[in-house]
Amino acid sequence: MSGMIRVPYTLERYFEYQMTSQRQLEYRMMVASPKDKPPPNGYAVIYALDGDALFQTLAETVKLQTRKPKGFDPILVIGIGYPSREPFDMERRCRDFTMQIHESTLPSRPDGSPWPPSGEADDFLKFIEQELMPVISKEFPINKNRQAIIGHSLGGLLTLHALFTRPYLFTHYVSGSPSIWWGNNEVLKEQERLAETWQGEYQRNLLLTIGANELPDMLDGVEQMAERMQPLSEKGIQTESVKFAGEDHVSVLPAILSRIPRFLWS
Repeated sequence: MSGMIRVPYTLERYFEYQMTSQRQLEYRMMVASPKDKPPPNGYAVIYALDGDALFQTLAETVKLQTRKPKGFDPILVIGIGYPSREPFDMERRCRDFTMQIHESTLPSRPDGSPWPPSGEADDFLKFIEQELMPVISKEFPINKNRQAIIGHSLGGLLTLHALFTRPYLFTHYVSGSPSIWWGNNEVLKEQERLAETWQGEYQRNLLLTIGANELPDMLDGVEQMAERMQPLSEKGIQTESVKFAGEDHVSVLPAILSRIPRFLWS
């Protein structure tokens, strides 16, 4: 085009790291580091599952909402992605984001194909806790009192599983359109076990979100979870549930991400 020269479009302070887990699984870590210096307590940090789908929108959202003088304190954004670079890598996310259940409890897939290997959520959380987080802490000063995880769909299931089995790991849990149906609502049973034993060991925050135009079983699952979490508010787990009007399972994503910087400072 006359008068124009095409050059690569790059984003300042965005980086990518390749990482091999102890399970010999390859990951791509996308990092958006703040322009501002860290506060005395270090940077707040958001870990985003399905990084190829969520990272860039979330990072730009954080950049806008942390602008001074009125913005939030700086936030470090970490996207956890896969070598395929697919927005939603079904093979890997099914493996990493789901709990062990009997295959007979799963519904048939729309295309009739078998479910990918699944049930390694605990191994994946162990990877985050014992391998990824130490690397990030060496690279950046981190505020351990402001650490969030965000997941959508199966990723939303994983964030709930993390809260119910590792409430010490993060301070803020964002569960977008969670697949509560997985394994005959196995995550509801995990919530029951937590509710029976929780003694208010930590102050924790949960953000549950869903699009109003999503499938009825998805809406019902979020409503059930929100109702069950309310009694725990007196024991230190604050739950906010948001239904976004006019949004479906995918279009709801930008609305969810826009809420996270404010939620992280709640």
